Order: sequence, then C-alpha cells, then structure tokens
Amino acid sequence: MAKKEKERKGKKPHRKTVNKKKSDYYKVEGDGLVRNKKNCPKCGRGVFLAEHKDRLTCGECHYTEWKDKKPF
Repeated sequence: MAKKEKERKGKKPHRKTVNKKKSDYYKVEGDGLVRNKKNCPKCGRGVFLAEHKDRLTCGECHYTEWKDKKPF
C-alpha cells in the first residue's frame, strides 16, 4: 500500500521571521550614535517601539502610540 500524504486543510503557511540587524536601529554620525527608531517612554532607553502601519508599539510593556489619521 502506498503512503497517504497528509492533507493540510485550512492551514496557512508560516510567516518567515525577519531578523533585524543592529545597524537598522543605529546610525553612526561623527563620533556618536544616532537612534533611528523611537524609544519606549515607559521602558526607557534601549527598548524600541515597533513600527506598524497605523501605530507604534512596545513589545515589553505593550505601550501603544497611534499614528495620525490623514483627512480625506
């Protein structure tokens, strides 16, 4: 008998995880570093806010800042 292949009904393929490099968060200007992303006001320095389409969120404390909606 032949082996039956498992059918994947209703399952979506997994998303690829995107690994960010530290060079995406900082930029070297002159003798110092400049942060490219905004820091979380609750967690402090070193915790960056994730950029979504309509908001900025913190992964640790779940602080959320909504981006302004554009008028029609």
